[in-house]
Amino acid sequence: MKIRNRLNPSNPCFSFEFFPPKTDEGWRNLRQTLEDLAGLEPGFVSVTYGAGGSTRDKTLQLVTEIKQTTGIEAMAHLTCVGHTREELMEIVDRLLESRIENVLALRGDPPIGQKTFSPVEGGFRYAAELVSLIRDKDHTLCIGGACYPEGHIESASRDEDLRNLKQKVDAGLDFVITQLFFDNAFYFDFVERARRVGINIPIVPGIMPITNIEQINRFIRLCGATLPMRLSLELEKIKDDPAAVAQLGVAHATVQCIELLRRGAPGIHFYTLNKSPATRMIVSALRTRG
Repeated sequence: MKIRNRLNPSNPCFSFEFFPPKTDEGWRNLRQTLEDLAGLEPGFVSVTYGAGGSTRDKTLQLVTEIKQTTGIEAMAHLTCVGHTREELMEIVDRLLESRIENVLALRGDPPIGQKTFSPVEGGFRYAAELVSLIRDKDHTLCIGGACYPEGHIESASRDEDLRNLKQKVDAGLDFVITQLFFDNAFYFDFVERARRVGINIPIVPGIMPITNIEQINRFIRLCGATLPMRLSLELEKIKDDPAAVAQLGVAHATVQCIELLRRGAPGIHFYTLNKSPATRMIVSALRTRG
């Protein structure tokens, strides 16, 4: 099933992101998480791709396993990092052979220890080039991309970042998923600006429920997301109570999702970190509201 056919504001879908585990125990835990979330009837799930293609085979294995054993539509992430054009073409061939219909095309983050992104010789510098390669290879694939409501951390301005997104869209994207954010104002402003420059594909908000303060601060530093002052102060008061932090994080994310859906978001994509409790509580609450 092409994900683009599931993104409809009148019937929004919920989707989840996972990463390939590094240990056998991690795989067992992830399979349990998938089983726990299957009852929520997700529109699709996505599987990340390690820096430099470090999880390439595991990503393909997990995407294929999910699709074949659970019946849930699965999307493979694919990045430019560490790959030549020819290698990327081979990976796309493998995805097609495994009957994967959806790909999230990304430039990718610099490998650990490197501050800036540098393509390998014969590789791609921009995600738009990867989108063009995939689109030229198979016109039937559904291709998603990433976008940044607060601007990409490497962009000089939000306008420059939006121009870069327009290039990816023009290269053949079917939809985009946002970087995580905690203030919906960034999302609604971004959608408005995107529509003004002719970006008319679905823009799916990406939500990460806060369950651990240290962890979320690390993500914020990496991607440049803004934590609203009021939320930050409330978290500071309860920082020594993990259960209270998780409760507040779930409550905040639930309120975010309610407003996003009410105002026309085509779905919600949850960054799960391979855990199900917080996401299950949020989606269950949303479904109860109808």
